[in-house]
Amino acid sequence: MNKQEKVIGVLGGMGPEATASFFYKLIHSTKGVKKDQDHFRIFIDNNPKIPDRTKAILGEGESPLPALIETAKNVEKAGADVIAVPCITSNYFLKEVQKEVTIPIADVFAELDKYLRQDPNNIKKVGVLCTTGTRKTELFQNKLDAFEIFYPSPDTQKAKVMEAIYGPEGIKQGNIGNVPKRLLQEAALELINAGVDVIISGCTEIELALKQEDVTIPLIDPMQVLAESLTRNT
Repeated sequence: MNKQEKVIGVLGGMGPEATASFFYKLIHSTKGVKKDQDHFRIFIDNNPKIPDRTKAILGEGESPLPALIETAKNVEKAGADVIAVPCITSNYFLKEVQKEVTIPIADVFAELDKYLRQDPNNIKKVGVLCTTGTRKTELFQNKLDAFEIFYPSPDTQKAKVMEAIYGPEGIKQGNIGNVPKRLLQEAALELINAGVDVIISGCTEIELALKQEDVTIPLIDPMQVLAESLTRNT
């Protein structure tokens, strides 16, 4: 299958702005584009009705699994050859989703692991900013087992990282300005002071507010890594 034939499906809506950001990443990661027809065909089901993944993992809300499966089937039926999911926390549920569709769900952790291993700077210590749900599942420790994973302190996780994402002036409220940026910068500084080599934006909302120029060490966006892999592979 050549590049022009591959159709990418996006299981989106978690949240909508993160999905829109991923769509742009796919567009801008596509090489050799000279006209509209050189881009990939992409089907997006932006389903913000999928129940909150972190609440489900913490036992505070309903499971998103039925809605994830339904949405994955939608993009499969639309004609996608592969499914991308721009939500890190949802990876906790994707093994079960994969059982219900016949096309592959792209593995963001596999691509991230490959990216980190190939980095010439010999990365050893990886700092992660993510939701408490992702942190509790130990997805990063399990999937990136060649690296030492660092998180902010529990107090910083709650008062800064989760506040930046879910708070009244947080990213999920549509705010990507100074308040969430400052909170995430402070959380990132704690990781930098702990001696990490890189920081991973381990939630798709984080990259909307925290940019490379806001921190002094490399900031890695897993969704950028995934977009580049999807548009590179044929």
